[in-house]
Amino acid sequence: MGVPRTRSPVSAGNGMVACSQPLAGQVGLDILKRGGSAVDAALATNAALALMEPHMCGPGGDLFAIVWDAKAQQLHGLNAAGRAPASLSYLELARRLRELGAQRIPDYHILSVSAPGAVHGWGALHEKFGRLPLADLLAPAIRYAQAGFPVSPVIAGEWQAAVAVPPAAVPAAAAASVPGGFRALYAPGGKAPAAGELFINKDLAHTYRLLAEGGVGAFYRGEPAQRIAGFMREHGGYLDHDDLAAQHSGWIAPVSVNYRGHEVCELPPQGQGVTVLQMLQMLKDDDLAGMGFMSAARLHLLLEVKKLVFEDRAKFYADPEFAELPLAGLLSARYNRQRRALVGDTAANKVRAGAQLLRHGDTSYLTTADSDGNMVSLIQSIYHFFGSGIVVPGTGFALQNRGLLFSMDPAHPNVYAPGKRPFHTIIPAFVMRDERPLLSFGVVGGDMQPQGQLQVLTNIIDFGMDVQQAGDAPRWRHDGSTMPTGDNDDHLSDGGTVLVEPGISDQVIKDLTQRGHRVQRDTCAFGGYQAIMRGTNGVYHGASESRHDGQAAGY
Repeated sequence: MGVPRTRSPVSAGNGMVACSQPLAGQVGLDILKRGGSAVDAALATNAALALMEPHMCGPGGDLFAIVWDAKAQQLHGLNAAGRAPASLSYLELARRLRELGAQRIPDYHILSVSAPGAVHGWGALHEKFGRLPLADLLAPAIRYAQAGFPVSPVIAGEWQAAVAVPPAAVPAAAAASVPGGFRALYAPGGKAPAAGELFINKDLAHTYRLLAEGGVGAFYRGEPAQRIAGFMREHGGYLDHDDLAAQHSGWIAPVSVNYRGHEVCELPPQGQGVTVLQMLQMLKDDDLAGMGFMSAARLHLLLEVKKLVFEDRAKFYADPEFAELPLAGLLSARYNRQRRALVGDTAANKVRAGAQLLRHGDTSYLTTADSDGNMVSLIQSIYHFFGSGIVVPGTGFALQNRGLLFSMDPAHPNVYAPGKRPFHTIIPAFVMRDERPLLSFGVVGGDMQPQGQLQVLTNIIDFGMDVQQAGDAPRWRHDGSTMPTGDNDDHLSDGGTVLVEPGISDQVIKDLTQRGHRVQRDTCAFGGYQAIMRGTNGVYHGASESRHDGQAAGY
């Protein structure tokens, strides 16, 4: 393909880490060199990212992972999502919302906080696949938190936007409207750190030391839990000691579809990974390569398929412990052929979910691989920039606001309930070929995640791009689909908007417009990609998002 690369793929024979912050990636690589497993490297990298990319991820958020176990020759999935407070009933939440004059849970409010699941996920991963002691994995992040690290440029820009006054988008307003130590921690002296400026977080170093000494229990039953529960009591929240002590992760089987000889694997709902599989099922009989890489015909088809699948997402995806999901039907070839037949030559303005069977999202994705052939696809998030905007003093991290993704519609599968996990946007991905691991990858960015994954997969499988090219290629994003929260129309009614990067030509935009699409150029929010591909000779080939600060590194 003639798509230019920003850099070459990184190739290495022993191990690799790809993530969105170079220093964090080097932490993981050092763990691999010390004999740590791919999971050890992933945990050390994630702990460092929680310090170095704090508006995206941290101990206050949730985690999902797919792990290739080379010894057992098996894929494992992990759901480490937190749950709604057990003491907050639907009726009590509805009453609180009426007091606030709100129809839905506010973006930056104590009601938006669900239990943090990430740290329990670290423990589950380490117990099953770890080699080095947890204290060794946390030690580099503790040193950086105590002594400081230089903030990288893209992260600095996002950080500054998040704490600007008036706020550009996110929780500077929260700092004024919710209690906690957000500004004291993340905007010392009234401003966010600039690129290259050292940032110190001694409170996070303290939390990590507690973890290193006492394991997961020290977080969910010890001092951090006591601080969080006490803060919630004082400020009208509902998350308590029992919620934190009861937090647990679940090992689950990934689901997959075969796309042109590639087994594409995702985690089942309450996440949105199945949207990728549905889109691939609809496209498997189309000659995308014959249409041309950046042709209007191909983009039109992908956009229309995305619209159809996202309406299914809005109607059906929810916590399977609380709702019966028609998963087999949604993934069946027959159903998706029926849906594919709805795609016409012009853009559909009105799109509904199928037979009766997010916009926001700030996330860190990383992938690792070790010398034994183990590979990890891991994604971790606190949802909006700096999550809920609530930093419990003394903890060193922000609590997530995933509770926003519940519906308040009693008839919706994703309706709020105590102890329930909300719909989730964050999705790790994995690809197998000939029963061997091929690709561990992810694309961050809320609703952009499945759209970005689809583009990367078709770039590689249909157009033969290498792992770096596939991420560097110009991207599109469709906004406006119905959300699983039930706070917009119950179906797409105005066609939505297509945003495209500068690399997509004026002629293609004109052709899409003639087909009925509303198209705009944009330069941001097209996701963040990291990937590791394993060659047939066992050599790893890594790629990192050219639009972010990241790095793929191996040895």
